[in-house]
Amino acid sequence: MSSVRMAREDSVTEDSYTENLIGTLLAIFGNLLVSIAVSIQKQSHVTLAGNKDPRQYYYTKTWWFGLMLMVLGEGALFVSYAFAPLSLIAPLNAVSIITSSILGFLFLREKWKAQEFLKRYILTFLGCVLTAGGTYLFVTFGPNSHEKLNAENIVKHVIGWPVLLYLLLGIITFCLVLYFYKRRNANYLVLILLLVALLGSVTVITVKAVSGMIVLSILGPLQLSYPIFYVMFVCMVASVVFQASFLAQASHLYDSCLIACVNYIFSTTFAIVSGAIFYQEFNHEDVLHICMFLLGCSMCFLGVFLITKSKRKVKAFEPYVTMDMAKGIPTIHNKGWAVQPDYNGSFSYGALQNNDSVGPVTLPVNQELSASPSPVSPYQSSELKKD
Repeated sequence: MSSVRMAREDSVTEDSYTENLIGTLLAIFGNLLVSIAVSIQKQSHVTLAGNKDPRQYYYTKTWWFGLMLMVLGEGALFVSYAFAPLSLIAPLNAVSIITSSILGFLFLREKWKAQEFLKRYILTFLGCVLTAGGTYLFVTFGPNSHEKLNAENIVKHVIGWPVLLYLLLGIITFCLVLYFYKRRNANYLVLILLLVALLGSVTVITVKAVSGMIVLSILGPLQLSYPIFYVMFVCMVASVVFQASFLAQASHLYDSCLIACVNYIFSTTFAIVSGAIFYQEFNHEDVLHICMFLLGCSMCFLGVFLITKSKRKVKAFEPYVTMDMAKGIPTIHNKGWAVQPDYNGSFSYGALQNNDSVGPVTLPVNQELSASPSPVSPYQSSELKKD
C-alpha cells in the first residue's frame, strides 16, 4: 500500500511540474509576443509620421501584423493561468519589460562610443541581469500547488472567510483611495496605480478561474453551464475596462517609464497576495522556498526599476526671451528652470508657445530722439535686463 501511495504522489508531483513548465513557457512566450507586437505597431506609427504619409495607421500591413501578434500573445497569457499558479505567472510580466528595452535599443540603431554606451546603458544592462536572475529564482522556487478549477472548487474558494475578508478590505481600500483621488484631487501616481493594482487583483483571480474552467471544459466535463463561470467572466471584463481607464488617466499625468515601474511592482505584489489567499498557493510550501521566491521577486522589482530609470530623459533647458508689453524691454531668461514661468499679459517670442490671441504692441519711442534724422533704436543695450 505504501509503495502504491508513493507512486501516486510521485506521479502527481511530476504532473504538477509539467503543468508549471507549460504555464511558464506560455507566459514567457505571450509576453515576448506582446512586446514585439507593441514595437511593430509603434514602428508603423513612426514610419508614417516620418514619411508624411496621409494614410491612417490601420491601413498599414505592419500595424495589423502587430495586432495579430498581440492577440496571439494575450491568448497565450490567458491560457497560461490555467496551468501554472497565479503567483508564478504574474511576476513574468518582467519578461515584457526586458524585451521592450532590448527592442527599443535595436530599433533606435544609435552609434555610440564605448564609454558613452556604458554610461548610457549600464543601468539597463544591470537591470536586465537582475531581472533575469530574479525570474530564474521565482520560477525555480515558486509554488507548485495545483487543483482542478471546476465550478465547485471555485465556489468553495469564493465563500471562504479568508477570501470574503480580503474582498471586504479591498473594497474599503478602493473606495477610500477613489474618494481622495476624485473628491480631494489627490492626483498622486501612487494612488492611481493603487487603484489599478486593486482592480488587477480581481482581474487575475477571475482570469485564472475563467481560463481554468474553459480548459477543463475542453479536456473533460463541461463547466460553462454553471453560473459562477459567467459571474467570473463579467467581473473579469469590468475590472479590465476600469484598469485601462485609470492607466490612461495616469499616462496623461506622469512619465510612461515611471508608470511601468510602479505598476509592475504594485500589480505583481497584489497578484501574489491574491493567489496566496484565494487559491491558497503557498499552503504546502516550506519557508526556504517562500524566501527564495520572495528574493527572486525583489530582484525583479529592482531590475525593472533600473531599466525604467535609465529610460527617463531630463528635458534640456533652452534660454528664451519675453517682451514686456508696458515698457517694450526684452528680458532674457537663462536661469535653467525646468518649467517656463507664465508671464500673463506679455508678448513673447523665442522658445515660448505662440500667443496668437495677443496683438502686436507699439514700442514706446523717445519723442526728442524721433525728431532727429538719424534712426535710433527705441531701447539701448543697457536696458536689457536679465532674469
